[in-house]
Amino acid sequence: MAIITGESDAQLALRAARSGAEVVRALYGGPLARFEKQAGDFATEADLAAEEAVLGVLRAARPGDAVTGEESGHTGAAAAHRRWLVDPLCGTLNYDARTMLVGVNVALSVRGSVTAAATADPFGGEVFWTDGERARVRDGDLDRGLTPSPGSALVDVNLDPPFPNAPGFRAVTLLADPEFVRRFRPRVVSTTLAVAWVAAGRRAAYVTDGDLRDSVHFAAGIALCRAAGCVVTDLHGRPPHSGAGGLIAAADQETHAALVAMVRSQSGAG
Repeated sequence: MAIITGESDAQLALRAARSGAEVVRALYGGPLARFEKQAGDFATEADLAAEEAVLGVLRAARPGDAVTGEESGHTGAAAAHRRWLVDPLCGTLNYDARTMLVGVNVALSVRGSVTAAATADPFGGEVFWTDGERARVRDGDLDRGLTPSPGSALVDVNLDPPFPNAPGFRAVTLLADPEFVRRFRPRVVSTTLAVAWVAAGRRAAYVTDGDLRDSVHFAAGIALCRAAGCVVTDLHGRPPHSGAGGLIAAADQETHAALVAMVRSQSGAG
């Protein structure tokens, strides 16, 4: 594999995410063409332009690596051991509605394990990043360590489809669970930036349904949470990348256990 620059994969992920964030920020608030996908999903020209910027950085520095972009799909050798996963604008609906809650996700999967990742907040100016061992946030030129905390009791719940675990689990039903209401306060940010917030101690947990295998949306956030010391599993306590089992990323074991119990109760397995 050719490496054009001497920077680490983690620093490259950070730089690539920042390049996408600059595009997202520059195009915010202006008229944007929309490109319909399916089932109400769409991309804007900001999604496409941000992905082009991210891919430009990655390909210049690691021309031998494969890439999976949310908008452009798979490029590079299908059997490549190194593959970048790029979600150039997570929270497109927020962005299109002029709501500044979005993220730019970049992660490197090496033989199925994410070894470097970054999530950039275009409007907060922060980039959350990991080299697979440390979890940091860069604000300007300053890096700080990420420390998870359940103290806020805020749990972000993704209500967007698909719902592969329905009817056994429905995220919207979790919000009405008496035990959830007693212990936690729900938030629905509708962007995986909130997964990085779990690693940073700004959320007690994040819950979503879905298939997370090689997910361009969740790979970066999961890597950040793991490096920060969060408890990260699927909805049933299994490894999160093993199938269509969704995700629970929790600041600590107690929060995680409570949420898994609520999911189990909802499915009738408790």
